[in-house]
Amino acid sequence: MLSRLIDRLLGLPEATTPDIGIAHDLGVPMPDGVVLRADRYRPRGAGPLPVVLMRTPYGKHRPDARVTARVLARRGMQVVVQNARGTFGSGGRFAAFHQEKDDGLATAAWLREQPWCDGRLATAGASYLGFTQWALGPYLDPPLEAMCLGVTASEFRTTFYPGGVFALHNLLTWAALIGTQEETPLGGLLPDPRQAGRVRRAMAHVPVGTSDLAAIGKRVPFLREAAAHAAADDPFWTDVDHSAAAVKMTTPTSMVTGWWDLFLPAQLRDYVAAREAGRPGRIVIGPWGHDLGALRALLAEEVSWLSGHLLGDTAQLQRSPVRLYLQRAERWLDFDRWPPPQSAPTPLHLLPYRRLGWEAPGEDVPPDVFSYDPARPARSVGGPLLDPRLSKQRDNRDVEARPDVVVYTGGPLRRDLDLIGPVSATVYVRTDTGHADVFVRLCDVDAAGVSRNVTDGVLRLPAGSEGVVRAEVELHPTGYRFRRGHRLRVQVSGGAFPRFARNHGTGEPVERAVRTRPTRFEIFRDAGHPSSITLPVFGGRQGRKA
Repeated sequence: MLSRLIDRLLGLPEATTPDIGIAHDLGVPMPDGVVLRADRYRPRGAGPLPVVLMRTPYGKHRPDARVTARVLARRGMQVVVQNARGTFGSGGRFAAFHQEKDDGLATAAWLREQPWCDGRLATAGASYLGFTQWALGPYLDPPLEAMCLGVTASEFRTTFYPGGVFALHNLLTWAALIGTQEETPLGGLLPDPRQAGRVRRAMAHVPVGTSDLAAIGKRVPFLREAAAHAAADDPFWTDVDHSAAAVKMTTPTSMVTGWWDLFLPAQLRDYVAAREAGRPGRIVIGPWGHDLGALRALLAEEVSWLSGHLLGDTAQLQRSPVRLYLQRAERWLDFDRWPPPQSAPTPLHLLPYRRLGWEAPGEDVPPDVFSYDPARPARSVGGPLLDPRLSKQRDNRDVEARPDVVVYTGGPLRRDLDLIGPVSATVYVRTDTGHADVFVRLCDVDAAGVSRNVTDGVLRLPAGSEGVVRAEVELHPTGYRFRRGHRLRVQVSGGAFPRFARNHGTGEPVERAVRTRPTRFEIFRDAGHPSSITLPVFGGRQGRKA
């Protein structure tokens, strides 16, 4: 009855084999002698079947893993859910991201040797469970039959350091979860307001490299390693970047993500690379963050995609390659590729007198000036955060009232303006320290004056920058309708704390920086320095001032 209720709540098709059996705590041996624990779900009485593998550091007992396994098994599939090394009874030490390739390959080899496996393998799962798929799929021979990837990416470094800036809020939140999940009831599923408050306060701790002690009272190797290896070319990240190998895969790949998910830019890069390589695949982009909405959509996609590739139900594969939700228009759209060919990159210029306009500036004016003080850093609200209580769209008026946030606002739109695709900004900036970040945020201002964030991005300027620097900032892609009468607004500041670690203005590495030095910013937006934000205007329509 519970399974049928879950099916109805998730809007899933009726189960075909409701009678399933579960084998708990199978021991899967690794080449170094470590044993990893797994549960197997399968229809009772069935002969050899393909295996859908899910590898997780969060525990095979968690409701999301158990629900997914039951849903797939009740539709004729066999699912194995395995605890990652060093978690929830699996042997060895958990070394986030670095162990998953070898352990995944050893697990796949073991599965193919079992009499209840017909030799075919597929994978499923979200977030870290998606990374474990990328750590396996490109290297497995014979290849996987299918992959189902939710809110994840083939490499995590660009999400940990977007624009070269340490993603403090998300990384400390995840480190606290990993560091305490086996000590808390239900693996940390129940909210703990006191612990959450302690983690938020720890975001102000310096140096960042020891903020784990402030958050949970003990060391978390993942956090310290991530903070200690900031450079994009650091060898530490080499063996956990599967993006190059992924391009050579032939496995059909399905993806689910959301406009407010932290992995969105990296996952879209994975999707585009796969399509350019000619690999079968599709992607769904919904109004979700890294949350239950995305997990629910992923489960429906897993049923569809795996039924098509493991059970021969090809009707499940007849859908457009790209399906996305246009926010504030409250409708879904289908396309053949990403970004949609109907979207035209269109610059919206930062103009004198704190205005925005579609026409390029035609006069030379003094730059806008503000000071960024890392001891009292410019803050941010909302956005693609792991904590769903704080993420997505928020009222930005308090942030915009700060003297260290420069705001540019357009006039009321005469008609709806749809944006679908990548967003970027070019900001001409000069600082007096040569050590600075540039944060750019696009907001939607309604008729009542409430300013809500739509998308944003950050960039660390090259160390020791002198003179005027052309800062190219990548913002998150978006699918969004600005309604008639609303205004577009762009914020420019020297940071977005605590989402990103503050720039101390001294050039010290983020892991050990303690001293602070204020930085004076000059933002240029004249004929010689046309600062702008480039918007993916859908259908060639531009909203104009009244």
